[in-house]
Parts: sequence; C-alpha cells; structure tokens
Amino acid sequence: MLIELWPLLVLLLATGLLAGLIAGLLGIGGGIVLVPVLDFALMRAGFPAAWTMHVAVATSLATIIPTAIASSRAHDARGGIDWSLAKAWAPGMLTGGLLGALFAATISGQWLATLFGITAGFVAIKMALPFDHWRLRDNVPRGYLGNFIACVIGALSAMMGIGGGTLSVPVMTLTGGAIHQAVGTAAFFGLLLAIPGTIGYLVATPAAELPGATIGLVSFAALLIVAPTSVLMAPIGARLAHGLRQRRLSQIFAVFLCLVAARMIYRSFAA
Repeated sequence: MLIELWPLLVLLLATGLLAGLIAGLLGIGGGIVLVPVLDFALMRAGFPAAWTMHVAVATSLATIIPTAIASSRAHDARGGIDWSLAKAWAPGMLTGGLLGALFAATISGQWLATLFGITAGFVAIKMALPFDHWRLRDNVPRGYLGNFIACVIGALSAMMGIGGGTLSVPVMTLTGGAIHQAVGTAAFFGLLLAIPGTIGYLVATPAAELPGATIGLVSFAALLIVAPTSVLMAPIGARLAHGLRQRRLSQIFAVFLCLVAARMIYRSFAA
C-alpha cells in the first residue's frame, strides 16, 4: 500500500516545501499552491469527487495556521508587520474567516473552484501591471469601513483556503501601504482568519462519508504531511522577500496567481 502511495507522499511533501516558501515570500499562507495540489491528490487518494475541493480548501486553511505563525514571526523580526492595522482589522478578519468556512461547506466544489480561479485571475492582473504607485486613497481604511473590508477578505479567503494575502496585499497597496509591509501584515492576517475558518470546517457535516483521518472537512493525514514542511520553509521565504525589489515581488506574486487561476477555471469547467 505504501509503495503505491509513495508518489502521492512525495508530491505532498514537495508541495508543503513550496507552499511554505511562498507563504513567507508573498504573505499568502501557501494556500494558492496547496489547494490545487491537494484537490488533485485527494482525487488520487479515493475521495468522493464532489468533496475533494471542499477538503482541499479546509485542509489548506488548517495548514495555514502553523505556517502563518512561522511566517509572521520572521516578518515581525524585520519590522514587516503593521501591528496598528492588524489590531484594527482583527475583528473583521476573525468574523469573516468563520462565516466564509460555514458558507463554503454548503456550496458545490465546482463553485468553489470557479471562485478561486476568478478571484486569483483578477488579483494577478492587478499585481502584474505597473500600478505600484497607483492609489485609491492615501491611508488604509480603519474603523467600520476597514472591518467591513477585512470581513469580506476573511470570508473569501476562507472559502478559497488561502491565507488572505491574495486579497489583502492588493487592498493594502492600493490604499497607501508599502508592498513589503503589506506582505508581512498579510501573513498575520492569514493566522487571524485561518483559526476560526478551520473551526468552521471541523464542525461541518459533509453529505458523504470521507475516507482517512478526516474530521469534518479537514484531512489530518494530508495536514500532518504538508504542515511541517510548510513551517520549515516559511522563514526562508520571509528572508528572501525583504531582499527583493518591490516590482520583482509583485511580478512573482502575479505569476503564481495566473497559473493557479488557469488551473482552477479549467477544473470548474471540466467537472
């Protein structure tokens, strides 16, 4: 049995390493890589096709918790987290993470894949184009508006199984934030939304019996393989992020989002 599964195990280990590197580098929690690969891996492992996307999203979000801790610590050591903004957006992120997970458990995997692909595609376009100095306003919103934005980001991110940086980094840079500090702060936002989001997925009751060590919609078998390698690589990615130029960091971010967007949109139409 183990001999038959070893290619899958190697794939998950490699994915965890890459996800951790990207989490530290871009502040996105690694979910942008984890979700598509987990979706594929779970299909190969015999999970019901209608639920692989749900389990991939839920497991990815659970993996973000330890990864975001490691990434946040590395960014904070370099002064890369805006703690004032983190505190201001915390209520919205926490609320959005829980609501997004509860809602995602009720919709089809095809809709989740479509949401993932379209959102990643729009953000990739923004990050790829030379709009680094384009601003909608001079200061990142706080108060009620800031918490509303944070809640929307948290909900969408929990539904996509990502750490929040995919959405919060563009929002912060469009409203006056610097890319490097936006990336570091986004890593912490990943932790804020992943904790309640994971709880939401753990208490979900899927309509089909799921194999393996799966609680709710979270696969602990995949989690135990991916999480340690992600945590190992997150600080390395954070160190690399602070050594890259702002334009280069945005371009790297956009390339990964384009690849994932194409994969997810293809999956939604092929389902």
